[in-house]
Amino acid sequence: MANINDVARLAGVSPTTAKRALRTPELLAPQTLHKVQQAIEKLNYEPDRVAAALRRGRSSTIGLIVGNIVEPFFAQLIRTIGKAARASGYTLLVADNEYDTANELEQLKAFYGYRVAGLILRSGYGDPNLEYLERMRNRGTAIVEIDYFFPGSPFSHVMLDNEGCIRTGVQYLASLGHKRIAALGTFHPTVLPDERTRAFPKVMQELGLTLPASYQRVIKPTFHDAYILTKELMSLERPPTALFSTTGHLAIGAFQALKELRLSIPDDVSLLSFDNYPWTRVVSPPLDVIEQPVEAMGEAAVHRVLTQLKAPDTPPTRQRFSGRLIRRGSCAPPRSE
Repeated sequence: MANINDVARLAGVSPTTAKRALRTPELLAPQTLHKVQQAIEKLNYEPDRVAAALRRGRSSTIGLIVGNIVEPFFAQLIRTIGKAARASGYTLLVADNEYDTANELEQLKAFYGYRVAGLILRSGYGDPNLEYLERMRNRGTAIVEIDYFFPGSPFSHVMLDNEGCIRTGVQYLASLGHKRIAALGTFHPTVLPDERTRAFPKVMQELGLTLPASYQRVIKPTFHDAYILTKELMSLERPPTALFSTTGHLAIGAFQALKELRLSIPDDVSLLSFDNYPWTRVVSPPLDVIEQPVEAMGEAAVHRVLTQLKAPDTPPTRQRFSGRLIRRGSCAPPRSE
């Protein structure tokens, strides 16, 4: 197996110059860089990234932990962050915590072992791993949280303006005449402690709308739980006339339940969801959604990581992005209140 010395000999340069071609190619003359690249290609040379990480104290990789790798929001986020990382010379390592901080801790330990240079984290629910994250930061890992963070977290974060989006959604439904509005999921400090379920009752109260206790159910963030909840809500004596799904993943369960109940959208019940997933545009009727600027959020997270790597003493930043309401036809005035 060829090593860097073999590459240097074939290219007719010093080992130091050959290494520079891999680490800081912009510092070499174009002709010299071309000779080294030709030698690398001819010898099928692959650098030992683990050994390089041990020498430098960190690798040229960025770790990304998402909530659920199969959800389209996270799939798009992974793609965006991966492209931005590659453009800056970094490799992306991806894992998911399934919204569980116990799973998350195992992934953090693995990334610590890989000596990732940066970490972009969508924290799970449960006991926070802030102590372990602090350990990673003390070893030089640049840490940025995205989509969710624990209150009091000392790290930079990139977030949607969740309360603002909830307000936009509830105001939209109220403008159509809806008073009986149910969110798919109720805030719970450990099971579902997200900003959207926290904001929903507050916004309802601000607008003078009543939120019955029978509409408030704690669920896990899965489409199956949303499916069961939708069936329970629509079987009530006074069911909601509008459902507000806090994620596109939950909307799948709600949509399936409404179809099985043979309820017409929006004639029998309006359905509004977060996330402009492809399926929301092709079902009948297409769903009204609040779109998240996923690409802008992902690129901002990578930019923040790179900034911290260049200037570790940079103070943490808190960045919020606005959502966009897209109306398609799944929400309409209620038949009656």
